[in-house]
Amino acid sequence: MSSILRTQVLRTAVRSLATATRSQIQVTPARLTVAARSYTSAAPAPLKSNISTTSSAVVSSTKDLIINSQRIIAGAVVSRQPLILRDLTPFEKEYFLYQKNLERDHAAAFGAEFYFKKGSVAERRWKQQEAERLAAASGASSTSTGAKGSKSSKGAAEAVQDEITEEDRVAALEAKIQFNDRITDADRKNDIRSLERALARTLYLIVKKPREQHAWQFPQGGVRVCENLQEATGRELSEECGSNMDLWFVGRVPIGHYQYNFPKDFVAKSSNTAVKGAKVFFMKAHIFAGQVQVDNKEIVDFAWVTKQEMKDYVAPEYYDAVKDMLSDF
Repeated sequence: MSSILRTQVLRTAVRSLATATRSQIQVTPARLTVAARSYTSAAPAPLKSNISTTSSAVVSSTKDLIINSQRIIAGAVVSRQPLILRDLTPFEKEYFLYQKNLERDHAAAFGAEFYFKKGSVAERRWKQQEAERLAAASGASSTSTGAKGSKSSKGAAEAVQDEITEEDRVAALEAKIQFNDRITDADRKNDIRSLERALARTLYLIVKKPREQHAWQFPQGGVRVCENLQEATGRELSEECGSNMDLWFVGRVPIGHYQYNFPKDFVAKSSNTAVKGAKVFFMKAHIFAGQVQVDNKEIVDFAWVTKQEMKDYVAPEYYDAVKDMLSDF
């Protein structure tokens, strides 16, 4: 009797649960429809003031961003990183030469008889290379080595030269590694527009505006309303330098800023006399490929220069403001 009662109670509970579920399923679409309808009806209000699809939003998005009577400007510090290692300083050359000679003096003797057959071409070639290394080391360290060491190395080189045949010399020339010249054609021609110059240095892009004063500077332009610094920098680069450059922005945070006031006569002639100056925020970017395209409207010329060369182009106060953001190498 108790089992029959439990079965009836369980069936009654299942029926009540199914009824409640069906009622919720029938009610839920109505609630969802009401919520969707209210969201849709409330959407047009912010669209008129915030979204750039309406005409009023387009007008507001083209306005310059002005904060505390300062026009906000985004600048681009576009750099080409060094492609080869830089030249060593005289001190570095002497240090590495000293370390090399010290390591050679304390190294264990090389067992040439174990690796080379006596009288073979390989043995004679190794002796030639060894003599060349000794001659180079003695010549480079002539200031720090005595005359006795230089004479002994010279005598060893002459003795090896007597044993080397013409066949060995030809084989040595064929196996010798040929290094490319560190000085390119762009360096010889002083082509400041080329990215193939100053391979061991960091080059920075500067552009020339069609004006007399402060003509050379980094690519820069005003930030618009509803635009962040990276978006403004990318837009200005595309407008001034074209879209033929493969760039990568290092980050979304500026690496520095430069603030200056407009001349009083410029403010008086301006349509917006409330703007007293400008604040430029510089964003860092690297170029991987491509080149600048001059449109003769926004810019009339450009150059890829090092930090030291930039002094000859930009204004002194501009260089003092940006020099700490640039690399010395």
